[in-house]
Amino acid sequence: MTKKEKVSYIQAALEKLYPKTPIPLDHYSNYTLLVAVVLSAQCTDARVNTITPLLFKKADTPQKMAKLSIKEIADIIRPCGLTPMKSTGIKGLSEIICNQYNGEVPDSYEALESLPSVGHKTASVVMSQGFNHPAFPVDTHIHRLMKRWGLSNGSSVLQTEKDAKLLFPKEKWNKLHLQIIFYGRSHSPARGWKKNVDFITSKVNPKIFK
Repeated sequence: MTKKEKVSYIQAALEKLYPKTPIPLDHYSNYTLLVAVVLSAQCTDARVNTITPLLFKKADTPQKMAKLSIKEIADIIRPCGLTPMKSTGIKGLSEIICNQYNGEVPDSYEALESLPSVGHKTASVVMSQGFNHPAFPVDTHIHRLMKRWGLSNGSSVLQTEKDAKLLFPKEKWNKLHLQIIFYGRSHSPARGWKKNVDFITSKVNPKIFK
């Protein structure tokens, strides 16, 4: 198959499997989304979703969060791991949003990536899922599948993002990146990978199983 044929098949298969793409991290504002994405670093979405209700009960705005101590934040988010970095980052970004952005999450990559604990992937998620700007946040599932499908060489996450943006239509990015994540979790995991389950890879890049 050519890359163009692969892309067409992948999009059709994912759309059939996942016509609806609910955002995996529970949130109810751009700020709560930002905090949830920060917490999701090296932590499952499911675990984050058990912790954020406890955190947001205490503070669900940057103004309220900035008033909490790092220890108060850390005590709540500890099950998510990387506690010192995340608790310091959440308090720091909350203070900056209050002081520099009038208490509103900024809607630009440059501004978001200048915040503590916010890298390019986190900024991309907020731009896509929060502000509905076209973005293609690459997580471990997307990075793995783009390589398995023969659509990227897997050299880096940035290269994978660049390849995905070149291959897939811009108007599909926001939904498609979630569809790929859902497929990676259910059909093409890093461990326990099975050819008969991962039907997309079997179709678009069968030689990988040989």
